[in-house]
Amino acid sequence: MPQIKSAIKRVKTQDAARKRNAAQMNKLRTAVKQFKTAQAAGADNASELHVAAARAIDKAASKGLIHKNKASRDKSRLAKLAK
Repeated sequence: MPQIKSAIKRVKTQDAARKRNAAQMNKLRTAVKQFKTAQAAGADNASELHVAAARAIDKAASKGLIHKNKASRDKSRLAKLAK
């Protein structure tokens, strides 16, 4: 554990950011997984889940969790599945 006051604060803020980022990535992975399973099963709400997954990808990209090119690539692959 650091001794310097600013370093102590930095550890706290890093921990908070790590938890926030992990939660956002879990939401992203869950949304994508739900869409893929619904699409494979031929569910009626697959189009709604596709929109939710694309939105989760866009949010992650805007927050800097994933690169914008990866977001674009992932959305393209999901759209290809949705056809």
